[in-house]
Amino acid sequence: MTQKWIARFLTGLLLTLTVGGVQALAETPEEKGLAIAKEMDRRNTGFQDEGNELTMKLLNKNGEESIRYLRMRTLEVSGDGDKSLVIFDRPADVKGTALLTFSHSLTPDEQWVFLPALKRVKRISSENKSGPFMGSEFAYEDFSSQDIEKYTYKYLRDEVYNGQKCFVVERYPAYENSGYTRQVAWIHQQEYRPESVEYYDRKNQLLKTQTFLDYKKYLDQYWRPHRMQMLNHQTEKKTLLEVSNYKFRSGLTDRDFDRNSLENAR
Repeated sequence: MTQKWIARFLTGLLLTLTVGGVQALAETPEEKGLAIAKEMDRRNTGFQDEGNELTMKLLNKNGEESIRYLRMRTLEVSGDGDKSLVIFDRPADVKGTALLTFSHSLTPDEQWVFLPALKRVKRISSENKSGPFMGSEFAYEDFSSQDIEKYTYKYLRDEVYNGQKCFVVERYPAYENSGYTRQVAWIHQQEYRPESVEYYDRKNQLLKTQTFLDYKKYLDQYWRPHRMQMLNHQTEKKTLLEVSNYKFRSGLTDRDFDRNSLENAR
């Protein structure tokens, strides 16, 4: 064994240990979870504005069904959370009801609901976002944009979900009044889109599971689901959303997301 061989061996060993150490230090489960969230956000940035139509089906544990028809508009906001407006068109008892949301990255979201029967706008308390929205299994906070800063993250594992290779990432709401202690999301490894999310209540018990189905790609970049389901495991109720007529870059502005737009939603 020559001195030159020993030198090469030690150099290679040192390089292997150094590279391996750097890789180990560079990607903790928390760092990997955050990196996945950032890539999801990057791929969903730049759509400017979006609109769609939805059919909402409410089913109780006996399978009895009621149907509502609504529309949703979203405005992308640079440096902060998005603005959104949800408008109910049918049936008559909910027609004209509208929810306006100003999502924020670092401060509590602002939400207002217009109730046509009362002919007034009601502000939703920042401590009451976990309540059900219009009798559905979606909470008010589920309608706000999912900004990176709203959570801390932890990568758990890789797993196949419905035949798709996914990252499984746990995220913890930074908002102290969230109705959830944590969420577990299955993220498509190639497209970085959510396939399913589990929501755990304040007692850390599994509360709901949301699934996303029938994805289509728009503007050669943005994946959007055409069906969603929110199942409440504790009540056995579920809400189904069928989404159609996605439209992007229609020229929406801040004026389309103010109090006047809420009261005069058409």
